[in-house]
Amino acid sequence: MAADSRGPEHVAGWSIDRREFIRLSALALGGAAVGACSEGSTAPAQPTAQVAAVRGTDLDGMTRDALSALGGIGRVVHQGESVFIKPNMVTLPWARSSPVFTSGECTKPDIIIAVAEECLRAGAAEVVIGDGSQLPTLDWTQATTLDGSTNLALEVQRLSDRYPGTARVASLEVDSPAWDEVPSRTPMGTIAVSSLVTRADRVISIPVAKTHSWAQLTLSLKNFVGVTPMIRYGVWLDGYWDRGRVLDHSSTRSIAQIYLDIVDAVKPDLAIVDFSYGVEGDGPTTGDGQTVDMRSRLGSWLVLASTDIVAADATAARIMSHDVDSITQLRLGYEMGLGEMRGDRIELLGERLEDLRVQWRPARLRNRLAACRFGGAAYARGPSSSIRGSRFQDA
Repeated sequence: MAADSRGPEHVAGWSIDRREFIRLSALALGGAAVGACSEGSTAPAQPTAQVAAVRGTDLDGMTRDALSALGGIGRVVHQGESVFIKPNMVTLPWARSSPVFTSGECTKPDIIIAVAEECLRAGAAEVVIGDGSQLPTLDWTQATTLDGSTNLALEVQRLSDRYPGTARVASLEVDSPAWDEVPSRTPMGTIAVSSLVTRADRVISIPVAKTHSWAQLTLSLKNFVGVTPMIRYGVWLDGYWDRGRVLDHSSTRSIAQIYLDIVDAVKPDLAIVDFSYGVEGDGPTTGDGQTVDMRSRLGSWLVLASTDIVAADATAARIMSHDVDSITQLRLGYEMGLGEMRGDRIELLGERLEDLRVQWRPARLRNRLAACRFGGAAYARGPSSSIRGSRFQDA
């Protein structure tokens, strides 16, 4: 088992919970660990992180195999613990009229269900699957598996009936008991995060692989923008909430600092990246981006899993043929000590990186300055941006 890097609240002899740790960390922000970033082989002599890669066409089985390759979910989730699972459900509110899963915009429920069940099998007392999206409530019956046989609303009930622990879905805007302030290096000073996340014993990020016109890529790290309150950080625009108008999107670094501060506070335990259908080009939606079906480029779908969230995203970026050193969130996350990005320190389990690389068109960045009430900046949509494309800056 890898050394526990979660922080003092999980070290033997400490009894404070995640919320108390966040309160204490707000009093004294830690320094950043800075190091050189370099590419390397996929089988390093002295790896500091492992990423499991599983190919196939059965997302449920692939996900469970990826977890097994890491030593099983029991390496992460223990008896009696609470678990928060964060998928990317940014366009789920429009699932009745748009194929949000096969378009590549949202995480596939097949993967989420497999992870939730494995957590309950390991003895989790509660598993919460939640996201913020662009509207206050989500219709989880629309989160259907790719074969259409079931959905997340039905599955959490099935899992709750089958296991001693419980599973449920949560629309964070309306279902969060509270919003906890976590420390931020931005001019805001703190960022509000759902207590369902901050007070969970274990946190799992399950993104879908997409490019992003304001963040370069949206993967496991960027996924955490969706745990912030729309009522505080969003602006209501023609039927949806847009956090990109309040949270600083003026540069890839300014927006990265926001979600990396959240990651730094909640210390995610596991990342699983969905490489079935994704988005390339001017994502994060197909309003301006284009769907990628990995079967047409790799010959199969792919699932990545790692207990190192930065290593998971760095590996995903390499598979997407992006220059990892040029991805702001990865470089900054590594410098903050959030995980490993160096290729020669990441061990890829099950596959060779050179066999997984595919062409993946990068996004054209749209970061621009605009006045913001927090003294920062927010993106001002230019005349060439489509309503759908601009709608989902935080996807």
